[in-house]
Amino acid sequence: YGIEIMVDPEFRGYKLSRRLYDARKELCRELNLARIIIAGRIPGYGQVASQMSAREYVEGVMSKAYFDPVLTAQVANGFALKGLIPNYLPSDTDSRGYATFLEWTNLDYEAGAKRVFRRVEPVRLSVVQYQMRPIVDFDEFATQCEFFVDVASDYKCDFVVFPELITTQLMSCVKSSRPGLAARQISEFTPQYLDWFTELAVKYDINIIGGTHFTVEDDVLYNIAYLFRRDGTIGKQYKLHVTPSERRWWGVEPGDRLEVFDTDCGKIAILICYDIEFPELARIAADKGAQVLFVPFNTDTRQGYLRVRHCAQARCIENHMYVAISGCTGNLPFVDNVDIHYAQSGIFTPADFSFSRDAVAEECTANIETIVIHDIDVELLTRHRKSGTVQNWNDRRRDMYRVVYDEDGQRHEI
Repeated sequence: YGIEIMVDPEFRGYKLSRRLYDARKELCRELNLARIIIAGRIPGYGQVASQMSAREYVEGVMSKAYFDPVLTAQVANGFALKGLIPNYLPSDTDSRGYATFLEWTNLDYEAGAKRVFRRVEPVRLSVVQYQMRPIVDFDEFATQCEFFVDVASDYKCDFVVFPELITTQLMSCVKSSRPGLAARQISEFTPQYLDWFTELAVKYDINIIGGTHFTVEDDVLYNIAYLFRRDGTIGKQYKLHVTPSERRWWGVEPGDRLEVFDTDCGKIAILICYDIEFPELARIAADKGAQVLFVPFNTDTRQGYLRVRHCAQARCIENHMYVAISGCTGNLPFVDNVDIHYAQSGIFTPADFSFSRDAVAEECTANIETIVIHDIDVELLTRHRKSGTVQNWNDRRRDMYRVVYDEDGQRHEI
């Protein structure tokens, strides 16, 4: 028996009912229950009861002609209308005593089974290919980002990833005499950037890799990718390998630690653009348990893009993992070092029979602003590592070579 869901008006619009219903559905699967049955109020009916019957009102809600704060939410969460119950709760004057009979069916239900063995662990990824364009203020940037988050949330994605250096778009609305100063000026937007993406992650119930953003810490400029979890917490990954152009134009300094983040969909890691071209980092991330690598990138030419893409696909094969890359398109006229962009963002897999043809799960059309969405199965990676056609991870010659790295004052070997 589940208690009635009620959301304070102040907190509506944060997809709280979806989160609660998703948790109930997951409980149903875990306990091998056949269905969820609801007797739902129709509080909007009282306002039109003198004009139509309860049946006509419910049919209108189902056809989107009317909005009911309860029934609309329940239908949006996958519940099917089975009937109308009169005199269910006479004291409910708003519903005129009526209730709807709704049902959600557990498609994983196994009659007579004592335990359900989970065979898949689906995670829905979305990759944004973002068009750079001159803007006048932070609000314009925020609106464009919210649009993509809203789209990804509408398709019930677990993650959405934005490109590297996405906030350099703000350089088009700051006045600066030189690139190094401009990079430090957009660092002043950091509080707004963090607050805005945190709000989006919670409001739209989605984990966001917010591209990367120039951030000054202790007078040092870093290129940082932020993970905004849908529970409101934030993680960050410093770029570990700085390109010659980043150092020459902006004075960016590298970080010194590779993070692996816990999320509600498993462990992930973020390698920023150039970092994916160093196979040791992906090997370390895989050893720490990461199953998905997110790669925000920013390249100006096809050659630069291909370096990122081919290395990303190699990391999939070497480490039995998924890699999602997200880049920018478009132009920022007269903004030094970020004036032109080239990208064909995508989601890549290991190359074997169990995965997508050509090891490409999904990819964007080159150099247009768009978003792609794809479901991955992280459980499949575990099986592939143990029984794939080739087993790169297990067949490493650790008697000949190893990856050695230092972290927290300790030396580690893989």
